[in-house]
Amino acid sequence: MFWGLSSALDLYQEYIKAFKLPDEPGAAEAEGQPAALNMLICGGADPRHVIKTLAKRYTHAVKPKLNIYLLDACVEIMARNMLLLGLALEPPDSFSLVCKAHLFMDIYGNSLMRPSSHHYVAAKARTLLNMICDEEQLQRLAPMLNIEALKYKERDGLEVAFSYWQPQEQVYDIQSYWEQRVRALLGTRYDHRQGAFDWDLSMTLKDREAQQICSQEYRYWRESGVAFVFPEYEHCKPNKTFAAGLVRNGRTYLHRGYVGDIQTGPFCGFGLRSSEERLHHSVHGENDFRATDVTERNLLELFHELQTQTVYEHDKTISRRYGATQLLMTPLLTYNECDTNETQLSYDRPWIPVPNVQVHFISPMEMMELQKGAPRWHDFFDVAFVAYNYYSFLSKEFFGALRAQALFVLETKLLTVERREHIQKYETTAKELLKEAGLRPCINYQAINAKNMQLKYKKTQHGAGDAVDEFPEEPLEVKQAELSEMGDYVNDKREIQIEEIQDEQQMESSPNKWPAQLTEIHDEPQLEVFEETPMDKNTEQVDQEKDEQEQQYYETEQREECDLNKEITNEADTKLMFHEKYEDSSNDLEQEQEVLSDESEYHDAQSG
Repeated sequence: MFWGLSSALDLYQEYIKAFKLPDEPGAAEAEGQPAALNMLICGGADPRHVIKTLAKRYTHAVKPKLNIYLLDACVEIMARNMLLLGLALEPPDSFSLVCKAHLFMDIYGNSLMRPSSHHYVAAKARTLLNMICDEEQLQRLAPMLNIEALKYKERDGLEVAFSYWQPQEQVYDIQSYWEQRVRALLGTRYDHRQGAFDWDLSMTLKDREAQQICSQEYRYWRESGVAFVFPEYEHCKPNKTFAAGLVRNGRTYLHRGYVGDIQTGPFCGFGLRSSEERLHHSVHGENDFRATDVTERNLLELFHELQTQTVYEHDKTISRRYGATQLLMTPLLTYNECDTNETQLSYDRPWIPVPNVQVHFISPMEMMELQKGAPRWHDFFDVAFVAYNYYSFLSKEFFGALRAQALFVLETKLLTVERREHIQKYETTAKELLKEAGLRPCINYQAINAKNMQLKYKKTQHGAGDAVDEFPEEPLEVKQAELSEMGDYVNDKREIQIEEIQDEQQMESSPNKWPAQLTEIHDEPQLEVFEETPMDKNTEQVDQEKDEQEQQYYETEQREECDLNKEITNEADTKLMFHEKYEDSSNDLEQEQEVLSDESEYHDAQSG
């Protein structure tokens, strides 16, 4: 709910790649590209796509105007998106690059934050509160934001969220809420939760493109809700941006506790892929770098490009190899929020300007209008991204909001811990819906056997199923006919091989006879069969000769076995006779020795 389950995308790059548009100076006028693109992010849950699209904008020669529309069902997620987007566009002299990245990670994915992060949230919330209440303040600080489409009810919800983020006597007990959710999920398995956590990671997520997540950081997040950990930081302040369903109750607030994700984690948006291959190195399943380190490196790159509009060169000494290191996790201690200093800094400086870009926050009720095919949204969007938990809102009327040339990206359930059958059923149903809506896949999903975080389809002027379809899918009747024909061919080929063996045996037994004649039946040119000849009718004779040979072979084996038994018996008798003779000779020798000894005694007695 508070983060997406797919990697961040440069939506404009995906658009020009899907339609193979040239990205060169002067190509926009020559190819007739649109001067402005309208992009819809439905249920993104975080601003990862917006941040990456803005950061990579300098790499494109053609820079059309971008109108990005953010639609989320929860007002608190809107407030959180404003906060994270404002942090990403904070002026360079407010924070260093590393400090900004760690602050973003703290707010983005940790249930408990550092005190400095808590102070920033409180101070930035006051600035955002003034922005939504004062249009002049909004235009001065963040002219790229547009909240005109929000109803007054949503604006009141933003005001409640920003006010709740201020220091108060009411404590947001995130640790208790987290433990309640984990106990409710695991039930009787809670006492063995470490094994359940390890199973979800090792047997499920690592098999679904999440190999970068390390065991220690995942299990620690499942236990406490703290995902991004560095040894030099202490996390003790509750992250109030995770509170949902806020309602005023006098001087206090009512809320729903924590209702976000507790199974996958905030590692998917920035922590699974990187342009540096060394960060993905692993030995025997143990990564050198954690998903936390990959997230840090990617955020450093994006924030650097937002500030300087230049290529980022990463300092390798920043990333620490904690992948195979067992960090000592101290107990988490929470402190009362009343110790916040009232003289803290105020972050009310203008955001980093991004020319020709507008970010529109629209009302959650517009989702129902899009599902019904409202006329004001008809033929409006060039790019649309829909999260997996918003799939139920899709309909044929929804796709009417896409223009004649549009890109549609659907998030899948790949990075959830659901069963594989549920994920495959979801993708199959989604592909059928997109095909019925007239969309074509950007890549051939039938030919490649890969796991997809997103399904990328495009809408063209020609529609689906025509001559320009790049990856046409064969009808079911054609596939069944091909399978039945293949089965008949295999059966006929097996019969032909049997007849060939019979012919060879017949030739060996009857060398004076000619082999059978092979003829081709012209009525069925795709198959070759044998024409029946009189020789084929002598199979009984061949079987009889074969039985006789087997009987002779069996009798020969019996005779050889009897001869061998006789030889063994004779040898045993010989050894027995030799042993008896040896015993008789030894007995005679003993008797002679006794007689000699008696005689010697007699002679000794006489001499004495």
